[in-house]
Amino acid sequence: MAASFPLLSVLITFITTYLATSASPAAAVAAQYSVTSYGARPDGRTDSTRAFLAAWNKACSSPSPATIYVPAGTFYLKNVAFQGPCKSTSIAFLVDGTLLAPSDYGVIGPVGNWIMFHAVDGVTVSGGTLDGQGKGLWACKASGKSCPQGATTLEFSNSKNIQINGVASLNSQLFHIVINGCQNVKVQGVRVTAAGDSPNTDGIHVQESNGMTILNSRIGTGDDCISIGPGATNLWIEGVSCGPGHGISIGSLGKEFHEAGVQNVTVRTVTFTGTENGVRIKSWGRPSTGFARNVLFQHAVMNNVQNPIVIDQNYCPGEKNCPGQDSGVKVSDVTYQDIHGSSQTEVAVKFTCSKASPCTGIRMEDVKLSYKNKVAGSSCQNADGTASGVVQPGSCL
Repeated sequence: MAASFPLLSVLITFITTYLATSASPAAAVAAQYSVTSYGARPDGRTDSTRAFLAAWNKACSSPSPATIYVPAGTFYLKNVAFQGPCKSTSIAFLVDGTLLAPSDYGVIGPVGNWIMFHAVDGVTVSGGTLDGQGKGLWACKASGKSCPQGATTLEFSNSKNIQINGVASLNSQLFHIVINGCQNVKVQGVRVTAAGDSPNTDGIHVQESNGMTILNSRIGTGDDCISIGPGATNLWIEGVSCGPGHGISIGSLGKEFHEAGVQNVTVRTVTFTGTENGVRIKSWGRPSTGFARNVLFQHAVMNNVQNPIVIDQNYCPGEKNCPGQDSGVKVSDVTYQDIHGSSQTEVAVKFTCSKASPCTGIRMEDVKLSYKNKVAGSSCQNADGTASGVVQPGSCL
């Protein structure tokens, strides 16, 4: 009889494990809140803003991990702010459906943000489509009429431990995804889609943030695929396909005289197709305390890119407040390694650096760029550095 007790113990353990692992995801979550339980309707017409906020307030006040669930269907949302801090430090926003912005750009356009998370910790947004319906505003801007600036589709500000997984952002009025003043952010498997001539529709913009990773994403838009603003540090970008768009840009920097710098940026295993730029650093042509340093561009493929490699320290849109001045932004320790492909223009490498703050520590390693099946050209101004391996066009450093 005594021998049966171990067998009974094993059987109980097996049954317990089986029941735990075979339970539905909803049953395994400590607290789950479906937006439809609070009045949201997946018909694309009913204003579900209050319902989303009600679900958020429940999840935010939960002392345990919580999930907000958005089922299949289309949910119409006006501008909505999910405010922290929360009791829960693990909130999953699981989206199976589509969130739809108002077609009238006057509703959210003047607000500046459509979906905003502020002062949150441990929030994950997964799946779904965010449709910003930005075409109306783009047309307004193209007409020369007086239009609102537009709304960013998704922004996290002053937050930490954030994940954005598998989200599709479509036709944002303004920037698609903005990370501002955050710590420890991971963006993975996102898809950004907007017309190549859509104005100011940057795919992902990061500023004043530390410890951000962007992985395995496809971005096609009318502005920078990824833009890196002042105060961005310890940024890792890998496995990104860009096009259409303006490339991956550090800057513009130096708009303000007192400005945080950008440092420790890695951009690797990226592909640019038909873009205006490839990898770019740009700064305003005027005095500033800003800088960009310790930057690595590695394993990049350029497919018919207008300007594959660019440093432009004479940025002066509209020729206002900067003509005749030199950029004070200090660009240093920038490495271009294993970059190859084709350029739409004869000069594929352009280093136009500041006379007041020349670029230093530029390294070119195994760069091979062609123009019409011939070796492309390069141009350097106030740039100092080294070249090694096969470098085509020949180094002008």
